[in-house]
Amino acid sequence: MTGILVMSGVLTLVVAGCVCVVWAARGGPRRVRAVAAVTLTAGELARVASRSDGTSRRDGGSGGLDGGSDT
Repeated sequence: MTGILVMSGVLTLVVAGCVCVVWAARGGPRRVRAVAAVTLTAGELARVASRSDGTSRRDGGSGGLDGGSDT
């Protein structure tokens, strides 16, 4: 039950962050632009962290849906 509440909270924060990014792009108030900046920074940090885990998307990554090699 606690896990569902935590995941619901995380999902709510993600959706709210995305709404703020769109609103800020259209010239929203200062607080919305601040939340949008935090959201974009968190997304960039997540992207960098996923790159540094040792896997590379350029060399095929998972190899497709079936997990096999393309060669």
